[in-house]
Amino acid sequence: MSDRDLIILLLIGVVVGVIANRVAGRGGLGLIGDMIAGALGAFAGVWLLPKIGFHPGTGLIRLSISAALGSVILLGVVRVIRRL
Repeated sequence: MSDRDLIILLLIGVVVGVIANRVAGRGGLGLIGDMIAGALGAFAGVWLLPKIGFHPGTGLIRLSISAALGSVILLGVVRVIRRL
C-alpha cells in the first residue's frame, strides 16, 4: 500500500466520522471520537472486506468503497455497544 493510499484511507475515515457525528448528534462519540473511529474503521474495512470475498472494483474505487464501508460498520457497532 502506497503513502497516497494511506492518506486517502485516513481522509475517508475522518470524513465519514465527521458525517456520522453530524447525523448522530449527541448519540455519537464526540467529534474527535467519531473521527478516530472512522479512520480505524477505514483501515479495518480495507483489510477485512477482501478477506471475506468483497472486492468492489480496483484501485482507488476499491480503496474508497472499502474504507467508507469499514468506517460506517465500525461506527455503527460502536454506537450499538455504547447503548447497551
